[in-house]
Amino acid sequence: MSPQSSDVTAVVVTYDSAHVLPSCLAALKREGVGVLVVDNASTDGTLELAERSGARVIRNARNEGFGRAMNIGVRAAGTPFCLLTNPDLVYDEGAVAALLAAADRWPDAGLLAPRIIEPDGRFFYQATSLLAPYLQNTGGKLALPEGDCCAPFLSGASLLVRTELFLQLGGFDEAIFLFYEDDDLCRRMADAGLALVHVHDALARHARGASTARKRGRVFKARWHMAWSRAYVSRKYGLRDPARGTLAVNLPKTLLGALVLRRSLVERYGGSAAGALAWMRGETALKREGLE
Repeated sequence: MSPQSSDVTAVVVTYDSAHVLPSCLAALKREGVGVLVVDNASTDGTLELAERSGARVIRNARNEGFGRAMNIGVRAAGTPFCLLTNPDLVYDEGAVAALLAAADRWPDAGLLAPRIIEPDGRFFYQATSLLAPYLQNTGGKLALPEGDCCAPFLSGASLLVRTELFLQLGGFDEAIFLFYEDDDLCRRMADAGLALVHVHDALARHARGASTARKRGRVFKARWHMAWSRAYVSRKYGLRDPARGTLAVNLPKTLLGALVLRRSLVERYGGSAAGALAWMRGETALKREGLE
């Protein structure tokens, strides 16, 4: 029997996402799927908004990070499929049905993702990935898909996955607080012999970077985790350690930003330098966030 919308739970991880969540939840309701919001200790009314919408809600007492919170949601979902969804993503009508039809059509798919349209109208498609063991297109001309296809990487902004398979593979790597958890999951799916399938007829709109309200220090924190997580997954898969190079590139830019009194530059480049340095010192992302 082909999967139906009742077989799916959309798991949405939120952190101060009240400004984008209504559109996301309205689209999921229209698509007829159950919604489970896992909230990472928001303080902006996200929880109340989710509850008013009729979504099931899990309240984390602290910010667990994206992957750890998503794992909590998938374990609680109770349906054959989970639709892992960012709160700043809105599905077009029929998108979930198209993803389910593709899952039925391609039973060897480990992950399926919609065609994601960015705020500027650009079609997001990543033709390579740091961790992709196949389908590399490094330096080649980007050819956007015109239909369903296997891909080297699928964005964690929206992923359809069989719940049992996700849990069997251990879900997202819980050593990662933020960034590269989707690359890591894609790599483990590929290593297990499963396809990563781009579903062209499933359309979703992504307000990239808008899932969390802007706060002072947010850019520094994001860049810290990006640098740390890149070094972590590189070591995990036997790739060259990028930390020293990241520090060498970003430390001078940080000093220059301080010299010209540009706080934005100090946050951006200083975050990357600090994350790389923390990795080199043996510090962990979870310790930084008080989760160890």
